[in-house]
Amino acid sequence: MRPQKILVAGLPLVFMLSLSALFAQATPDKQKETKPQETKQPEKIRIPKEIKAIMQEGLATRQGRQDIPFTITRIYQVPIQAGSEIIAFIFQAKNADLGFAAPAPPPQPKTKGQQPPTATPAPGVLQANLSIYYEFLQTDASEKSTAFREGYIPFSFQEESASYDPNKEDWYSFSYILPPTKYTLAMAIATPDLKKVGVGYYDFALPGPEAYEKTIDITPVFFVKKIDQLQSPELYPTVHRESFACYLLQITPDANSIVTPENKGQIEPFYYVLGAKTKGQPPDTVCQIQTTYEVQKPDGTIAIRWEMREYVHPLVDQPLPLKQTLQITDEKGRRTEQRDLPAGKYNLVIKITDMLSGGKVEKTVPFEVK
Repeated sequence: MRPQKILVAGLPLVFMLSLSALFAQATPDKQKETKPQETKQPEKIRIPKEIKAIMQEGLATRQGRQDIPFTITRIYQVPIQAGSEIIAFIFQAKNADLGFAAPAPPPQPKTKGQQPPTATPAPGVLQANLSIYYEFLQTDASEKSTAFREGYIPFSFQEESASYDPNKEDWYSFSYILPPTKYTLAMAIATPDLKKVGVGYYDFALPGPEAYEKTIDITPVFFVKKIDQLQSPELYPTVHRESFACYLLQITPDANSIVTPENKGQIEPFYYVLGAKTKGQPPDTVCQIQTTYEVQKPDGTIAIRWEMREYVHPLVDQPLPLKQTLQITDEKGRRTEQRDLPAGKYNLVIKITDMLSGGKVEKTVPFEVK
């Protein structure tokens, strides 16, 4: 059994036991309660006024300044309890636009006399030092937007100069906990001196529990490459490259849904069943979910069908080996063989039934084998 299966199977429990720590991330602006005689400290400014003005400039048209071009492409969702989700925001940018360069040498001491040695930048390394400024605006039923939360995230990444490709485009992420409603994310990437700024916008909606009272659904499915356990929980937003953080887990998804020899001939869908009913008393509540998976060719022909799976938690991480079982008849007689799924384009069809409510949902996820 792979280690991450143990991690994911216990993930709902990890979240339930750690909600107070998680909501430290969700409410970073909240000050600790003070005694009556203490003077309340002024609220800390998280976005400089010049950056805030630049973010406001393009909000109406969703067209922001592009000194540092980037694109917010999608979100990954992991609900943690009714009424809150960890959302990983994914954005793409080219190396050249992020300003990778040789790190500047440390400043020399201005005082005379013997000084402790100062560290010098590692040879052959390029580095990009930037900050993300973000603001979430909530949209009500009348489509009026109001500021909900804001913050900033300094980040730094390095590249080997010998293999550096200025045109290479990577994707990056940061995660945040949000309650359900409609949102606009206004996001800026800026240099430390704030002289170069790029701005992007992303509209999205997180339906609340009431949306699934009479039906079920699942979060958008993605395929997992790797899941690692972090040494300590990530309570505050941090920028990651080619992965995203989910409290105690760091998840590397297959952003392109392409199966290569490095994938070890399998797909691993990851999703959360929304609206699944439970039985039992907390903390021993369980679900009763039945799921079938099959791989179909573009014409609808079934290439692989697995035995039905049953789940007791709504969070699902299911490895599926891409092996076809074929009946072979030749001069050696009739026999059964297992073969790798041939190269080509396919669809993973997921059929889910909540046995406690009778709710059903079916999803199709395209992927490619190379």
